[in-house]
Amino acid sequence: MANILYLVHRLPYPPNKGDKVRSFHLLKHLAARHRVFLGTFVDDPEDLQYLDTVRRYCADMHVVKIDPRRSKLASLRGLLSGEALSLPFYRDASMQAWVNKLVQTENLSASVVFSSPVAQYAMQCPQVPMLVDFVDLDSAKWTDYAPNHVWPLSWLYRREGRTLLAFEQEVAAKARASFFVTDKEVALFHARSPGLQAKVHALCNGVDAEFFSPEAGRTSPFPAQQMPLVFTGAMDYWPNIDAVTWFVQDILPELRKQWPSLHFYIVGRSPTAAVQALAGEGVTVTGTVPDVRPYLQHAAVVVAPLRLARGIQNKILEAMAMGRPVVAASSCVQAIDAKVGQDLLQAQASEDYVREVSALLASVERAEQIGAAGRACVLANYSWDAHLAGIDQYLAEIPASEVSP
Repeated sequence: MANILYLVHRLPYPPNKGDKVRSFHLLKHLAARHRVFLGTFVDDPEDLQYLDTVRRYCADMHVVKIDPRRSKLASLRGLLSGEALSLPFYRDASMQAWVNKLVQTENLSASVVFSSPVAQYAMQCPQVPMLVDFVDLDSAKWTDYAPNHVWPLSWLYRREGRTLLAFEQEVAAKARASFFVTDKEVALFHARSPGLQAKVHALCNGVDAEFFSPEAGRTSPFPAQQMPLVFTGAMDYWPNIDAVTWFVQDILPELRKQWPSLHFYIVGRSPTAAVQALAGEGVTVTGTVPDVRPYLQHAAVVVAPLRLARGIQNKILEAMAMGRPVVAASSCVQAIDAKVGQDLLQAQASEDYVREVSALLASVERAEQIGAAGRACVLANYSWDAHLAGIDQYLAEIPASEVSP
């Protein structure tokens, strides 16, 4: 058992969005084997109610509350310093002081960093070996956002992509090992960061298939006469906003010509004004729901038409675990160890989604077969512990602290 500093850019609970699902399961994995000291940020007041839940996994924790609007303004200091704006967004003197004190008093064996911006705290303590879970290549995301926005945001996003990549490269160079969710993300980082190949690896996502499992007694949230089509995700996240907007405007009208009772449910927290404006005939925006599982279990089809996201999407694995047929973007499907056409379906253009969704709606038997195969795929390939064990070998190479269980 070792003393581990775990730094996360957002409170790893509740596990209700992609990054928090991964960070929470990594917290559970580490806490089952080590004493964990958690440093994290809360950007949503609703999450404050979960502090005691998270505290159960930790020997100690330090939480910094941030107002995203004020932090965005503070991040503009990066324009003067020449650094990525993500760094001053998460910069806090009390967090650094807490980390420095731990280094002096707790004989830390290693720091585990979740998301590159919070690596700035661990990097101030180079005597503690650092492992970094980048999750995705965030610099590439910012660069990808640029063409979809007008100046000055397009310029700002390109700048963030360039400056954040430089920081990611610095972090990876100083880390004992770094991780991305998929081999494709690793390859992308390698292509942009020559000389760091040996230190960067894939650490795949998983899914809690026991929690995300269909139950006979779970009540449907949908009216009986509807054919529900479901998308799940945090609805203040730009790739999700783009996905549902495109689906409602370009795909859903064609589907409803064939299937008038089809109804699209956008299920997820914090819908922006743009997302809320999509609500109307054939479209419901739920906002936060107490439990996403009924929406998944009773969906006719789950869709993930993500044009701006790469890597393994938890929303796809969760829908598969619930035994529902999924039609997802080709870029996301390719990141999953699954058989296209058997475990799930892929689409690229709007006409692809119309064709694949219509085929599932036309054959309940085929939809059920794909849903069952998808769940079997998740059970066989996506256990969280099996994947997160990949970090254990690197912690094992670091001499453990002398602490009592």
